[in-house]
Amino acid sequence: MTAFVPTRPSDPSDPSDPGRTARPSAGARNAHSPPPPPHRRFRIAGADLSASVAVFLIALPLSLGIALATGAPLEAGLVAAAVGGLVAGLVGGAQLQVSGPAAGLTVVTAELIQRYGWRTTCAITVLAGIAQLGLGCLRVARTALAVSPAVVHGMLAGIGITIAVAQLHIVLGGTPASSVLANVAALPAQFADARPAAFGVSALTLALLYCWPRVPGRIGRITRKVPAALVAVSSATAVTALCGLALPKVDLPSWSSHALAGVPNGPVLGIAAAVLTTTLVCSVQSLLGAVAVDKLASARPELPPGARRSNLDRELLGQGAANIVSGTLGGLPVAGVAVRSTANVAAGAVSRNSTMLHGVWVVAATLLLVPALELIPLASLAALVMAVGLKMVSLLHIRTVTRHREVLVYVVTTLGVVALGVLEGVGLGVAVAVAVALHRLARTRITHEEDTRGVHHVRVRGQLTFLAVPRLSRVLHQIPHGVHCAVELDGSFMDHAAYESLQDWEKTHIGQGGTVEVTGRGGMPIAEPARASHSCCRPWTPWRNHHCDRPSAPAPESVAPRGGHHLASGISAFQRNTAPLVRDELARLAREGQEPTQLFLTCADSRLVTSMITSSGPGDLFVVRNVGNLVPLPGAESGDDSVAAAIEYAVDVLKVQSITVCGHSGCGAMQALMSSPPSGAGALTPLRRWLRHGVPSLERLADGDVPDARLAGRAPADAVERLCLTNVVQQLEHLRAHESVARALDQGTLQLHGMYFHVGEAQAYLLEGADPVFGQVAAASADGMRDTPATRA
Repeated sequence: MTAFVPTRPSDPSDPSDPGRTARPSAGARNAHSPPPPPHRRFRIAGADLSASVAVFLIALPLSLGIALATGAPLEAGLVAAAVGGLVAGLVGGAQLQVSGPAAGLTVVTAELIQRYGWRTTCAITVLAGIAQLGLGCLRVARTALAVSPAVVHGMLAGIGITIAVAQLHIVLGGTPASSVLANVAALPAQFADARPAAFGVSALTLALLYCWPRVPGRIGRITRKVPAALVAVSSATAVTALCGLALPKVDLPSWSSHALAGVPNGPVLGIAAAVLTTTLVCSVQSLLGAVAVDKLASARPELPPGARRSNLDRELLGQGAANIVSGTLGGLPVAGVAVRSTANVAAGAVSRNSTMLHGVWVVAATLLLVPALELIPLASLAALVMAVGLKMVSLLHIRTVTRHREVLVYVVTTLGVVALGVLEGVGLGVAVAVAVALHRLARTRITHEEDTRGVHHVRVRGQLTFLAVPRLSRVLHQIPHGVHCAVELDGSFMDHAAYESLQDWEKTHIGQGGTVEVTGRGGMPIAEPARASHSCCRPWTPWRNHHCDRPSAPAPESVAPRGGHHLASGISAFQRNTAPLVRDELARLAREGQEPTQLFLTCADSRLVTSMITSSGPGDLFVVRNVGNLVPLPGAESGDDSVAAAIEYAVDVLKVQSITVCGHSGCGAMQALMSSPPSGAGALTPLRRWLRHGVPSLERLADGDVPDARLAGRAPADAVERLCLTNVVQQLEHLRAHESVARALDQGTLQLHGMYFHVGEAQAYLLEGADPVFGQVAAASADGMRDTPATRA
């Protein structure tokens, strides 16, 4: 059986677990209540333990591979992984983000090692960490997110290309050169002189990396619990050892000879530029990674609020502290890593303990698994890092920048990073992004033409700013007096100077006997600044007998029927006020198709506005409404295939993640069901035939062995409310009988939820658990505290 329990919306300011019920304050606690349980200072959740192992198995080979790609000592990658887990995990503000040596820093670090040597590179890492601490103290973390995404994606793509081209030489059994252009020029000769053994081991690694996550069926669900990177490198190592292949392998020197940071040795300006580059790349990658992790964590409502929302300034402090420690101990620069962070969230981590434990496992492996690590062939690590580099050139990012017309910024940044270096490429990309933005702001095209009907059309393409006012004024004053003029504004911005110029001309033209129509893109009327006549409009203003623009005299009824008049008025208000705000989003949905996450099955009652009570918008819910929110059983007599078809389409085609059955108070269908005559008495009208699908709810209500549904701990107010609650539980049982739903439930890809909305109280209740008890959904009160039964008590 199911039970309704309270759920609470996420609140970043609330440090309590959202799954717990509200606790009364100390002053309100009953004096005779038992003492609270002793506070446990430290506890590691089982989910954190298992997630840390999964992340460790990914981090170990990647850390060695990234160190190999940079030309640093291989143990430097392990040092950075351990420090990133322990220091950044403890201090950082993104609890679920995993830090360590990142592929995005490979090119920067390799260039520093070649130019200044390893010990000076470690010192630069320390200085970059100090700079990050300063930025964190200045609380400028969110400023870094102002960088155009096209620049960031272009930087990552350029770094990925550089990594892939360099590692391709090792995959073929050779040695990469110091620059991308030199590596590209040497590729033909390298292909001609390829070593079959190295290429075969690399090919095996790449094949397993690609195929392992794609194993189908139940076996695939089991095998995917083991990271593909670990399987690929382990298999390549085993094949190398069994076949006795003479290939270069991992060489971890004694820790007694490990090089630590030294005094920076080089030109001051060069060192400063290196520190700036390292700081920029580490910070931007870590902050963008934290934002991405927040998006992943938001899909897990069971997480505590602190794990679902990152403190970016604190994350910058944590990254700075980790870079100081890593550089001091002779490790690579540290940043947030997308691959490991995604695996951490997907593995079920619930706190920063997972990240820190992964650092502990890296330390243990460094001390205990050195003989096993030294069996890994370098060609396998090179193939692993090359695959990571290729993934950094994301087709999704390319499609995104294309859709936003920022391909030029992306291409320039990518080519700049490949040909000139990371700092130079990013600087070039930022300059192009600023130039493109200024060009779009200043470039305005204004045309004027007259159609066959004598209507003058003025079309403005682009942003209408003060720079375009002279041209706009010149075109408008060419329009003869007394004619009809249509002004179409095809832009998203109009400043005050342009608005006043257009308004002054419009008043003058109308005063001279002409007419003016100002429209937006596609000829749709656009909204003007709010006027006093609109002051009566409020969210969810009653539609009946309401008009924002009340005519001075009522229109005669012969012009439009009463209902049609209101409908036309509502549509007109939508086109004028709402359509300009949602047009871009609806255009995106029209291009990309619908991808709702939930099927919402509710009653056709006019008082239930699904978008209002769920705070949802276009594309969020796949909604099915019928009389009584009924789900006919498959194959039922006089069944209705429309509901079954909607369920099958939502589950099998749209791949929704949950189905919610929502009942409500005062349901007319339930009242009709209770008062309907016995079977066989009277004519079977369409309504009576449909309501027969609710008979199992009546039988469940009459069954003495089934516990009655309750509403937030209290009994239902009357028999109708009892039936409304019972009907929700019964329709959930009907849902489970549908083949597509049963299959998705068995696969773990679908969840079923029950909901009850009390119309008179504007209060929602959710169902979950073992007893049919409806729990009230809490809201946040004005002072920031949860408005729950406990707080009200």
